[in-house]
Amino acid sequence: MELYYIAFVLFVVGFLYASVGHGGASGYIAVFSIFSIPVAQYKPLILMLNMLVAGTGFFQFRRAGHFRWSTCWPFLITSIPTAFLGAWYALEGKVYFVLLGLALILPTIRLLDITPKERQKRKTVNIPLALLIGAIVGLLSGMLNIGGGIFLSPLLILLGWANAKEAAATSAIFITLNSFSGLLGNTTPIYIDPSFALWFCAAAAGGFTGAYFGSARFPMATVRTLLSVVLLIACCKLLFFM
Repeated sequence: MELYYIAFVLFVVGFLYASVGHGGASGYIAVFSIFSIPVAQYKPLILMLNMLVAGTGFFQFRRAGHFRWSTCWPFLITSIPTAFLGAWYALEGKVYFVLLGLALILPTIRLLDITPKERQKRKTVNIPLALLIGAIVGLLSGMLNIGGGIFLSPLLILLGWANAKEAAATSAIFITLNSFSGLLGNTTPIYIDPSFALWFCAAAAGGFTGAYFGSARFPMATVRTLLSVVLLIACCKLLFFM
């Protein structure tokens, strides 16, 4: 029965994260930890789920016309190689959960209407700064075994380089490629269990549904609010329930 509980929760996590262009790594980490799935089993699985859900999200947001290659490419150039390097020095244990939870606090606070709203006028991406951000986020992503969208999408919005849906589209492809890079650099043996098939299907269904509503149905303010809620939930789980 626990197998189906996990599948249902993964569906919900996939829906919430994909609706804002994320893969859901921090949510999956919380789910697998709560259900006492061994770290050695779920770490590579998380990146695979990330690629699946974020890839689905990218397809939906791109089809809806929210993807801008000019916004995306500077981050990818530096993040992909640093995500690979970061995976070689992946963090473990309580330090891993605490650092990931703390890392979520700043973008969560910034998006909860405490700081300025989305900028109505788009700014041109500062290439040198974007390259630096990509390198740092990629390294952190590899070390924390995530895709990095939780860091990138708030920055894109707050710097005025993208609106919420454009940030979701950029984050989705960013997560997909960095998760693949991190998986290649992963030093943990990949464990395959038959139950993974059900979990993949559940996450994929949630991701496809969430990405559809996030890209075509939810208004911009809803996407921004969902992103804030998702980050807050993940932050609380990692800091207080791990």
